[in-house]
Amino acid sequence: MRLNKAIYIKYLFMLLIGFMVLPDSNGQPVPGKDENIPFLCTFGKQGLTSWGDADFYSVWFFTVPKEYTKQFYIRVFDPDTGGENDEIQGEFNTKCLYSIYGGKGVDPDKNEDSRGIEKGRNYKGGNLLASKIFGGEAKYDNKWYTFGPFNPTSGDYNPKWGYIFKVVCEGISGDDGNLYRYFMSRDPNNNLPVEGGNVYTYKYTFRMWNDFRSVSHIYPYIDTGVIYVKQHNFDWDNDGHILVVSKYKQGIDQTVSGQDNWEESRIPIEPQEIGSSLDFQFHKKQGELVKNNNVVIRTENQRGDALKFFPSPIGGIPVYQAIIRVIPVPKPK
Repeated sequence: MRLNKAIYIKYLFMLLIGFMVLPDSNGQPVPGKDENIPFLCTFGKQGLTSWGDADFYSVWFFTVPKEYTKQFYIRVFDPDTGGENDEIQGEFNTKCLYSIYGGKGVDPDKNEDSRGIEKGRNYKGGNLLASKIFGGEAKYDNKWYTFGPFNPTSGDYNPKWGYIFKVVCEGISGDDGNLYRYFMSRDPNNNLPVEGGNVYTYKYTFRMWNDFRSVSHIYPYIDTGVIYVKQHNFDWDNDGHILVVSKYKQGIDQTVSGQDNWEESRIPIEPQEIGSSLDFQFHKKQGELVKNNNVVIRTENQRGDALKFFPSPIGGIPVYQAIIRVIPVPKPK
């Protein structure tokens, strides 16, 4: 069967779309489903940084569009430290404080300290809306705990993002690893995403799978004016390779850290990559399995400005597009 040119082009376009992975516009789970990361990780402040947490706290930002006028909730999965998922050191003795902030001082575009990147800076800017300390309570193990309800206008307003809220998890005592997840929901008992909402962080501390075959991903967003990206990774334990993939990068190997140290490398950015996300891929090494590997990573542009990580990559998961050159064959004489 022969297709005319217009039908053929339409068919080819539909075929290509079928192979693209589109972003989940309503995706507010943290970690995101595209990241293939089992848990966020925060250790108690008496822990050792060699266990994979550089500063014993994490900071995440949740955005609610100004068009959304209903109440919403921040849900935490497995907020306690003890039981099935958490990392024990001797015996469980760790307590973590979860805090929700809104109001002036939260917006990281206006208050850089709020990003929580550097130790010793006040990352708790804003109005405290809710907080709770979790220890080893079995009733919270492997279950969801819900903060809220919150009114969207209680956030810090940003014209680009809407109302911004900040969630901080801080290991206030003990030395164990707390493994947990977040979800921003419009329902207190179920994970129902807030339409148009989003989530991001500037420094990602997470647990790798104990599986050679599982590849984890994180997605820094490349905004206007970025010439190169500098990546910093901590305590990778030489556990394989960190590759960077984009629409124009097939897989660039990055400098990786050993135990309890930072390493960095630069990634040049092409003009065509602006306005999309990079795909940082974490490939575990084969052979002897490195178990319970916790990793920290952050990125910045050539000016030293930190880049945002979105659990659901803006622009979709980048897929490398090979450049195919067509060389005309001269007609036979």
